[in-house]
Amino acid sequence: MSNSPSARSDGGTVTVQSVDRAVTVLEILARTGVAGVTDIAAELGVHKSTAFRLISALENRGLVEQNSVRGKYCLGVGILRLAGATTARLDLVQESRAITRQLAAQTGETVNLAVLSDGAALYVDQVAGSSALQSHNWVGQRIPLHATSNGKVLLSGLPVKEVLATAGVLRSYTPATITSGKRLLAAVAIARETGYAVAVDELERGLTAVATPIRNASGDVRASMSLSGPTFRLDQARLDEVVPELLAAAAQVSERLGWRED
Repeated sequence: MSNSPSARSDGGTVTVQSVDRAVTVLEILARTGVAGVTDIAAELGVHKSTAFRLISALENRGLVEQNSVRGKYCLGVGILRLAGATTARLDLVQESRAITRQLAAQTGETVNLAVLSDGAALYVDQVAGSSALQSHNWVGQRIPLHATSNGKVLLSGLPVKEVLATAGVLRSYTPATITSGKRLLAAVAIARETGYAVAVDELERGLTAVATPIRNASGDVRASMSLSGPTFRLDQARLDEVVPELLAAAAQVSERLGWRED
């Protein structure tokens, strides 16, 4: 057997090649509608047994399913689940962009949107304010829930019994980071009661942020919207000024997503 990277069974090259082939299978089915193992194998340039293993793996995930015609395959409903998640995030960003731009312009602070994703806050959009000092771009990054205002807001939308399990390990990032489960539950309870959460120097020294929920038509916490900036500027007096504007902006986005306050 060859010792080349492409032939190694324990190397990363083979894994990447398998992923590439699996994606190609999905592309083939998207293009053709239905296809058999023989056709897929021929297009991939692999043996039928290899194509069958790829199809079986995708079928186990619901991304591929057998067509009514025996031996033929088509895209599965799992594709709709993935597409739906992406569409929902795109809808959130599209519906909120004008509002977050206005909020950033009004306050001069950076506005972020985040959603709950596998035990973290996933940042999906950011608008830098005029006062931003080389603002870090958080879009696409996953941030710990317990050390951020967005994270506390997202946790506030969960049943109390799920908060600590979802937050995971309460790692310390600064001396101000919450590392106690009791303290985190208290902070989440405050966010639930007041409608917003504050994090001062908890993820990074010198960084303060305040966040509030964005709700869907059912009233569930769909996402969080935050204002962030340097701690020296976002002191308590300044927070008292910007919180009402943040709450109003998030309420506008929630209304666009179908939420109506009783």
